[in-house]
Amino acid sequence: MNQVCIPVMAIAVAAAAPGPVQAAEGTFTTHTLTTDAALDAAKGALAFCRKQGYQVSVSVTDRAGVPIVLLRDRFAGVHTAETATRKAYTAASFNMDTASLAKATETGSTSGIRQLDRVLALGGGLPVESSGSLVGAIGVSGAPGPDKDAACAKAGMDAIQELLNF
Repeated sequence: MNQVCIPVMAIAVAAAAPGPVQAAEGTFTTHTLTTDAALDAAKGALAFCRKQGYQVSVSVTDRAGVPIVLLRDRFAGVHTAETATRKAYTAASFNMDTASLAKATETGSTSGIRQLDRVLALGGGLPVESSGSLVGAIGVSGAPGPDKDAACAKAGMDAIQELLNF
């Protein structure tokens, strides 16, 4: 055998041998917000809205859109709890802010996304990312307009910013 073939064969055998990468292919690791971080984000959003004079509901979900925390201020409308949760679910599902999704799926677009259950393409929902990965989402409802809901949601994210870099 020539000397070039031996190292090439050794590399081929080593690449085919089971190793840590192949052994880990049946699982993967993800990160999601902790309950404490979700609660801090919800409290931050609620406090910001109160300072503005808004009575709102705030929902924070994990990366799959499953609610972790829901806070409803005492005079927030009964519909705001569901609306905030749907905004957070939507932001997590599409990993984008719900105002951008609303624009992308406006009447006349060919998208059927708005027809999906639980999806709410209305501003006020934001994905929460850490080191470039989706870890959760926050949705706010009850402020006078989607832009103000989004500002409250942003304040909630700002409240946990130092926790999001791992």
